[in-house]
Amino acid sequence: MCYFLFSVLAVWRITHLIVREDGPFDVVFLLRKKAGRSFWGKLMDCFYCSSVWIALPFGYWLGTSWWERLLDWWALSGAACLLERATDKPDTPFFKED
Repeated sequence: MCYFLFSVLAVWRITHLIVREDGPFDVVFLLRKKAGRSFWGKLMDCFYCSSVWIALPFGYWLGTSWWERLLDWWALSGAACLLERATDKPDTPFFKED
């Protein structure tokens, strides 16, 4: 269980770095710029898409059978997406008119 929680945090952190941050010395920014509008560039723009592929090796590492690896893969991606939604700041402030 502990490895699963650490893996969720790792998947979220790596995916967040790739999609939302410029990275150290702007390395991720430069990679994203070089990728442009290609398949890889579009993948680096979508947190949900990227989390699926970032979670793949973690799910493989956690599971012991093929079905357990498959479930761990999707569970890690889903948990990272939930964590992203819980920590994401909306671009526009929410206000309600009285």
